Amino acid sequence: MTNDPTVTVHGKEQVGRARIAVAAVFAVHGAVTGSFATRVPWIQDHAGVSAGQLGLALAFPAIGASITMPLAGRISHRFGARAALRGLLALWTLALVLPALAPNLLTLCAALFVYGATAGMSDVAMNALGVEVENRLDKSIMSGLHGMWSVGALIGSAAGTVAAHIGADARLHHTLAALVLTALGLIACQGVLDLRGAPDEEPPPRFTLPPRSALIIGAVGFCAVFAEGASLDWSAVYLRDVLGSSDGIAAASTTAFALTMAVARLAGDRIVDRFGAVRTVRVGGALATAGGLLVVFSPAPAAAMGGFGLLGLGVAVVVPLAFAAAGRSGPNPSQAIAGVATITYTSGLIAPSAIGSLAEATSLVVSFGVVTVLAFGLVLGAGVLRAGDRRVTGSAVDGRATAKSPAAGG
Repeated sequence: MTNDPTVTVHGKEQVGRARIAVAAVFAVHGAVTGSFATRVPWIQDHAGVSAGQLGLALAFPAIGASITMPLAGRISHRFGARAALRGLLALWTLALVLPALAPNLLTLCAALFVYGATAGMSDVAMNALGVEVENRLDKSIMSGLHGMWSVGALIGSAAGTVAAHIGADARLHHTLAALVLTALGLIACQGVLDLRGAPDEEPPPRFTLPPRSALIIGAVGFCAVFAEGASLDWSAVYLRDVLGSSDGIAAASTTAFALTMAVARLAGDRIVDRFGAVRTVRVGGALATAGGLLVVFSPAPAAAMGGFGLLGLGVAVVVPLAFAAAGRSGPNPSQAIAGVATITYTSGLIAPSAIGSLAEATSLVVSFGVVTVLAFGLVLGAGVLRAGDRRVTGSAVDGRATAKSPAAGG
């Protein structure tokens, strides 16, 4: 280690550039999701599937991600973090094209399997780099990075809203979007940290069971991400099928959800620093519950759009805080973070399928009643995130605590 100020300044500048680069990667990743979500009604019609069949198809991203997410660590270990992220992100952006090409249920399931597999691996790689940048800066940035993901989702969903409004073919829309996002992703990846493991370092395990301390934290994250995934993929269908809105208005509901998510996440680090993790999540849970009730009992599309907006506002910062709490919850922060990440991200991929299956058996209204109940779970479970509260833990940090925090994320 050196005390040369020139080296120190250079290192800070490098990490600062890496922060901008990884934020851009988060935005590109979110734009793919936003682009897909707004065209789900078109994809459903093109493939000729019912709500229940669509729900079945939307289970395949979860299957693909569950199988392949553990491979991301090994890929990064072998090729280096920068090259791994570059390749995985490009696969994810190009996979956007596949669902709109599917002419039937079987091919849609296959396309969404690939879509989910590439989504999960690139998600793990970019979050790992985001955590490393946060550690080097020694301040919270994960909420802001997830905010950039929401900004990307907002941009993607806004473009999708326009495309749906003018009746554009989703195959053409998604092909153009994939080409643009692939180019932007490759450019962004040039600036991320190029982390490499030692030649004799053991590769990460293929699968890591979460410790008990992470399970309840993961349960809180599950509630938030389930509401997020359900709203992103089903809000447009809800407005069209339940409230009879046009395709353009239906797609705009996804945009409203993404907008409030983006605003809350971009402001999240400051809000948590001022009010604490527990209070922030508890109030957020109350807002999300109110939003869910507004969706369920809404008599008109405008009110339902407001409800989806409140849902986005309420669940926005939960995942970054869950990562932070997991990182401080036991003797093995990396294992706890991995466990919580598996629970939360799998929740987001399972949610669309679960909503569809429940809608087939009952109705979409009942499905979002379940989302509302899970949102209220944030109010009840917010206390388990106390370990991620910097206002509580920051003053108590000593050498030992610092040594335990490299994987903390919020």
